Amino acid sequence: MRGGTVQINWHDLQPVLSLDFHPASRRLATAGADHDVKIWVVSSDGSESRLPTASFQSGLVPNGTAHSSAVNVLRFSPSGEYLASGADGGGIILWKLHSTEDGEAWKIHKTLLFHHKDVLDLQWSRDSASLVSASVDNTCIIWDAIKGTVQQKLEGHLHYVQGVAWDPLGQYIASLSSDRTCKIYANKPQGKSKNAEKMNFVSQHTLVKIEYPNHDESKPTVKSHLFHDETLPSFFRRLAWSPDGSFLVLPAGLSKHSSEVINTAYIMSRRDLSRPAIQLPGASKAIVAVRFCPVLFKPRGSNSDGFSKLPYRVVFAVATLNSLYVYDTESLPPILIHAGLHYAAITDIAWSSDAKYLALSSRDGYCTIIEFENEELGQTHILPGTGELAEGNVTCENKKPVAADSMEVDACDNKVKMVSNPVAVEVTPPPVSAKNSASSKPTKKRITPIAI
Repeated sequence: MRGGTVQINWHDLQPVLSLDFHPASRRLATAGADHDVKIWVVSSDGSESRLPTASFQSGLVPNGTAHSSAVNVLRFSPSGEYLASGADGGGIILWKLHSTEDGEAWKIHKTLLFHHKDVLDLQWSRDSASLVSASVDNTCIIWDAIKGTVQQKLEGHLHYVQGVAWDPLGQYIASLSSDRTCKIYANKPQGKSKNAEKMNFVSQHTLVKIEYPNHDESKPTVKSHLFHDETLPSFFRRLAWSPDGSFLVLPAGLSKHSSEVINTAYIMSRRDLSRPAIQLPGASKAIVAVRFCPVLFKPRGSNSDGFSKLPYRVVFAVATLNSLYVYDTESLPPILIHAGLHYAAITDIAWSSDAKYLALSSRDGYCTIIEFENEELGQTHILPGTGELAEGNVTCENKKPVAADSMEVDACDNKVKMVSNPVAVEVTPPPVSAKNSASSKPTKKRITPIAI
């Protein structure tokens, strides 16, 4: 494993607000406050002493005729044929890949104009036929990407919608807002349109508060908000589904138990989206983005501390304002922690399709690229059958059964020591020795989430 901040002029030294890897290559798209969208090619020479590099390939905004304001988010379609970018002012542009004599070019396919304020996040449906966007106008919009028309408008949030995620199995859409709520919408098709069911997403769950037992058993339980309020110093709360759709991870979590306030992220099981199943160990700063590795890995055989009964390991990255955490489903503690990567807030995360690279963008105008060695994250797991997604489940691993309204999360004693001020810009795996453990005693956090 090696990597660090790539010292090139990404967007005229202005904030890099989003990035994404193409699903079938190592092309990396970045979006910035300079109103531009750029395509880069990420590569490395295999030398342990040199960092991965990014070579400029093309800019997508010709002579300022596309976006005229900061571009806050961009995402490639799963097919790789389209790229969607959302900007301040509410505009979304769909770019289509064309073959040219010189190789390839991304040209404007559709311009989507319905949001009347800044677009902060967006996500494609798995079939690349639709996408959903989140905006400062407090709404989410589902778009027909082929026709460029609005399919449905999702209302209900009372403040900015800063993150949105589309279930890869197509059943749910989740949104996260600075009104301190997460909404889960379920698809309840109504009628048919051209022999296909017409999608109709309705609000199924709204997550607002969490309930803790009082230290004084004679007093009632303590209720606290699940998420940070609008004072969170970030425009983004980028949530994400696992690639198999088995669980959803929510950033911007705030666990306030007694006088202690913990920044966290919540793992939601697909089996019960009305409450968090697991609370990740606390981070030093607020968590602003989550992104799953698109590759599934074979189990390593040690699942004593894990929270999943899936027949494979799922790896995901979590970004705070200033740090990166990488987790897998076989252990509750992170398998990688790296801090001090950037001088300003991290804004987005992206994985390459082969899990070779992990990239971060930041408001300081730079991006970090981390390269993993072959099979460093594990051996690739091949799903049986015809390649369809396997729908798994997420469970809390406990020696004793727990009531439905009271789940224990055992953080165990294998805590990872965090390097808060690294001298060199390089990535190192966390220590695994028990001597470096923060505690020799398991730490249990009892949470009783409720949906309102």
